[in-house]
Amino acid sequence: MVFTLPAQIADIAYQNPALVYDLLFKVTSETLRTIAADPKHLGADIGFTAVLHTWGSAMTHHPHLHCIVPGGGLNPDGEWQPCKRGFFLPVRVLSRLFRRLFLRELTARRDQLTFYGALEHLTEPSAFNQYLVPARQLDWVVYAKRPFSGPEAVLAYLSQYTHRVAISNRRLIAYDADTVTFKWKDYRIKGNKRYSTMSLTTDEFIRRFLIHILPHRFHRIRHYGLFANHQRQRNLQSIRGLLDVTVEKPGEPDRELTLPKPPSFICRTCGTPLVIIEILDRPQRSRAPP
Repeated sequence: MVFTLPAQIADIAYQNPALVYDLLFKVTSETLRTIAADPKHLGADIGFTAVLHTWGSAMTHHPHLHCIVPGGGLNPDGEWQPCKRGFFLPVRVLSRLFRRLFLRELTARRDQLTFYGALEHLTEPSAFNQYLVPARQLDWVVYAKRPFSGPEAVLAYLSQYTHRVAISNRRLIAYDADTVTFKWKDYRIKGNKRYSTMSLTTDEFIRRFLIHILPHRFHRIRHYGLFANHQRQRNLQSIRGLLDVTVEKPGEPDRELTLPKPPSFICRTCGTPLVIIEILDRPQRSRAPP
């Protein structure tokens, strides 16, 4: 699942990263756990792991939270409550609660925010409230997607980004004293046309790179609910027993820590790993007559 901040709130986060990013984690957790605990939806206490990303493919400021959420949780009787097949929680309901809780918490912390430049006028309470009016009318983006290739593929995919910076070396094409050219992907376009190159001045490239450096000692990977650090081991042991999952014996390698290698070939249209069925030899060219 992905929880994304709209542009108006992202601009505030640009000038107040520690406070707003921390609020993004907190509100996302409260949103997911509240809707999941509702008997009309799942009626269970869930756990999940969240990873913060602040960039898009073009290294623009785009704060959002990736969440890995198991399809079920523990109900009030302590039993495992699975979600419906192919459906977890209603994203529209999640989106509206996420928006309401975030704006409420952000407004309560207005005195802790700092503003400068184009947002300097937001120091006035009336201007701040007026600024949030469009955000209250927007549908905030909450995205849910099942793991097409299984949970292992999701963990392998996300593990590539947990300790990665805004851009990898393989995306860099060329650079000199004045410009930097790199590959990027426009997610608004379908098909192979979404892949192109972008050239930025050196100063702009450095600026975009630096805005994604997180505040000092900020944790970008956090665990919530059943996976919270103080109760994770106890809950995992209980859930494994309910699901009849075999646990490795002492002294054997922990399968949880052994992630599969990321797939070598990915479909550019749907993002599903491709499986090699057969390798065809290159046909030999016919020889010319002597």
